[in-house]
Amino acid sequence: MNADQVAALRALLEPSGWVQRTSCFGRSLRQTARTPHGLLVVGTAQDEPWHMTAHLADEARLAGLAELEPTLVRWAPPPGAPPHLSIGIDRLLAASRGETLLVVSAGPAPAALLERVQDVRRAGASVFALDRGDPDLDALAHEALAVPVHGVPISFDAAQHLVSTAVSDPDGRKPDGGLRSRLARLLDAVSGSEPG
Repeated sequence: MNADQVAALRALLEPSGWVQRTSCFGRSLRQTARTPHGLLVVGTAQDEPWHMTAHLADEARLAGLAELEPTLVRWAPPPGAPPHLSIGIDRLLAASRGETLLVVSAGPAPAALLERVQDVRRAGASVFALDRGDPDLDALAHEALAVPVHGVPISFDAAQHLVSTAVSDPDGRKPDGGLRSRLARLLDAVSGSEPG
């Protein structure tokens, strides 16, 4: 990433407040997720949050934090799926106090998902939502981060990157070294640029 790209990214994100918003959401998620394998990540049946789960897994591994190791919850895992990809939606029925559910949904949550989220909340687990501004889902969440479709300088995928990076940062002191460095690597990978 060259200096112009770094300057453009900073100019884009700093005034918008999105780095701060995603950092606050990520730190809250980190403080709540304290049970190994108790960070459950679910989406809709049509859009499973593979992307977010993979980034959270990387961050948990790099930070050495087993409690942040996510469990992808799937609506219908195929028979014979590897263990980490075979956790079905019934796992939410077993959610309990001390566990955390992160719902990642770029579209409106269907009724079946809202019912499961409500059950998880009743069981005493913490509920977080990363969505596009779904009022029904946000009303069930203890904390929600809405990334509107229009009018914001950040995509839903970029917000997932920022949140997952913030989760591994215990006090938010890494935006210059940690977050920006990781964003630089991400942009290099996306753009195909060679590291400088």
